[in-house]
Amino acid sequence: MSEAGSQATGKQNAIPTRRRAWMRPVLVAAIAITLNIIAYLTIPPDLAYRLGAFGYLGVFLITLISNATIVIPIPYFGLVAALSPGLSMVGVGIAGALGSVIGESVGFFVGRSGRGVVEQTRFYRWVQRQLEHPWRAFFVLFALSAPPNPAFDVAGITAGAMGLPYWIFLIAVFLARLVRFGMIALFGGAT
Repeated sequence: MSEAGSQATGKQNAIPTRRRAWMRPVLVAAIAITLNIIAYLTIPPDLAYRLGAFGYLGVFLITLISNATIVIPIPYFGLVAALSPGLSMVGVGIAGALGSVIGESVGFFVGRSGRGVVEQTRFYRWVQRQLEHPWRAFFVLFALSAPPNPAFDVAGITAGAMGLPYWIFLIAVFLARLVRFGMIALFGGAT
């Protein structure tokens, strides 16, 4: 086979590989969004009513437990939205953000422990380069944690593994989650 023929075959093989690399995160995100919508639509009213008795503490505990899992997305947006009516949007935002950032700290400290739990992907290497600069790290962590993003666990673990100061992680994620839970509370009908 000629050299030009083998280069053309290599380029043709690279396209499906690149497409497959993007398919996994897109598929995980689609599944997470679908599970959250299904959870919101199928939450028994009595469950929301019973958990609603806990008010802000209920929002805090739900987000703490849901975000303490690493890599496995747990649908909790619907439950927080269902608890929001009758609560203040600011209170739901603060309780949800506080529970969420404490839960996400699990990934940070797993990274800090030095165990290699993240696959060396292009996204991991990009996050690693961004986290080398503290101010850039703050904005990258904020941008990755504000929207529903299952890939944020990679950023949290990487931040811990690289020795990023915990206060940068804590403040960036807390502020981003204030935005997230404020919007969830607004969607859920908080006052």
